[in-house]
Amino acid sequence: MSDTRVPILMYHAVAADPNDATRALSVTPEAFAEQMAVLAGRGLTPVTTAGLAACWRSGRPLPDRPVLITFDDGYEGVHRHALPALAKHGFPATLFVSTGWLRGPYDTGGGLDTMLDWDQVRELAAQGVEIGGHSHSHPQLDQVSDATLRFELIHCKEIVSDQLGTVPASFAYPYGYSSRRVRQAVRETGYAQALAVGNGLARRAQGPYALRRLTVRRSTGIEEFERVIEGRGITRTFAGDRALTKGYAMVRRARQARRLVARSWG
Repeated sequence: MSDTRVPILMYHAVAADPNDATRALSVTPEAFAEQMAVLAGRGLTPVTTAGLAACWRSGRPLPDRPVLITFDDGYEGVHRHALPALAKHGFPATLFVSTGWLRGPYDTGGGLDTMLDWDQVRELAAQGVEIGGHSHSHPQLDQVSDATLRFELIHCKEIVSDQLGTVPASFAYPYGYSSRRVRQAVRETGYAQALAVGNGLARRAQGPYALRRLTVRRSTGIEEFERVIEGRGITRTFAGDRALTKGYAMVRRARQARRLVARSWG
């Protein structure tokens, strides 16, 4: 059980005609429906983020062939297009919302495309979608001050709790960026588990605050999708992503170091 490797799929927008800002990380409604049919046909068992973490934390066995279906940010197509496909197969999922991007009283205007409103989020929750946190304004959390970091985590949690009547247990790092400081803050503000990106299979040994996900994008063909959910060819499929991630991580660490030096002299 402890060595089980679990594919955690990371989606963003599900849209026929997304804008330029979200196109690369979107999927068409038809592609999403086909991908859900593949999961069903191959006998995979979707679970929520909280469900997976609870099994790994308690030692309870996972279901046969577990998989997670996750969405970031809170795009309107998750309700319009993804929910019917999920409901068709009885699949649960997890939606990580950036609370300042959603339409309604807390909207900061930062959303990249048409976003969900809170009535839609509540309907998703009622249909078996776990609602997790994804910060308030979607910053690079490893680049902000301690005060801003805590605000982003706590404000997001408070808004979700107020709107849904339940406290979010799971978190996903905006852009997948985290650090030891960020992960510690996520734990201290009461989230029980958190997802990164990493483009690898999730394992219990990664710990509850750094579980890896696999990016599904508009260019993901059905044969590639089938390979990824089976855990085949992942290193080759995401080689470019990993090279970019490693390079940009070095840039971000250097930026953060310069900020810390500047503050110490300020």
